[in-house]
Amino acid sequence: MKIGIIGAGAWGTGLAHVIARGGNNVVLWSFDGEYAHFDGVKLPHNVQITQSFVDLHFCDVLVAVTPAAFFRETMMRFKEFYNAQPIIVCTKGAEPKTGKFMTEVLDETIKPHKQNIGVLSGPQFAGEVAHGVPTGSTLAGRRKIQKSGQQVFNKMFISPTRDIIGTEICGVGKNAVSLISGYIKVKGAGENESALYMTQAWNEVIKIGLKMGARLETFSDLCGIGDLLLTATSKTSRNFSAGMALANGEKPVGTVEGLSALAALNDRARKFKVDTPLLLNMSKKLSK
Repeated sequence: MKIGIIGAGAWGTGLAHVIARGGNNVVLWSFDGEYAHFDGVKLPHNVQITQSFVDLHFCDVLVAVTPAAFFRETMMRFKEFYNAQPIIVCTKGAEPKTGKFMTEVLDETIKPHKQNIGVLSGPQFAGEVAHGVPTGSTLAGRRKIQKSGQQVFNKMFISPTRDIIGTEICGVGKNAVSLISGYIKVKGAGENESALYMTQAWNEVIKIGLKMGARLETFSDLCGIGDLLLTATSKTSRNFSAGMALANGEKPVGTVEGLSALAALNDRARKFKVDTPLLLNMSKKLSK
């Protein structure tokens, strides 16, 4: 298969490695022609770097990995080249200005058919994926997405589900909870308090998700507890490290998805009349 990847940051390039390793030809679209490099591993020969959306037109499946802050802009530019292929969203997060999830942005931009929309989410650090360390993900979508995804991600363990909204809110939620966990790691009294905050925050994410129609079991899948355990406990996680930096009065490095995730979750909580005292309180603290 020929797979088009939109976004050549760390996660997009990491996916290019694992998808190419599975025998697929990869077209990796990069805004500026650059891509992420990982020590000790070369980009496979069957990965083509491009700055032209035209090269994605005849790909069998598309994988969208553009950061949430630039997702809408990128999809609007790509719209005229979209060829009704299955498109699997691998971006975890909410749009900073609107709080919308990436599938909602897709619906407002390129407008793919419901059967062609999928979401991949799970416990993955890009560097480990690029190096071939075993990893697994939840793949959400209808039958067409499941069939395509199994071929695209044949070097991953895939847990299938039709729960797109649950899989997406897990990705948004883990960003927020990871940020909170990093903050409490510094400001809290000890490991007990860290565990308390992480559990309470995740329970509030679940309550929002259930009101939005998510399935309870999704939150204990790879996209849920799996990703949470990875990113809410490790300094390798950008959001966890950002939370620690904010607690120390420092400026975080790079984009902090957790801040927009917190805002989006609280917006949904208000809309669906869900009580989320911890998420609301931490949003106020972290936004100062």
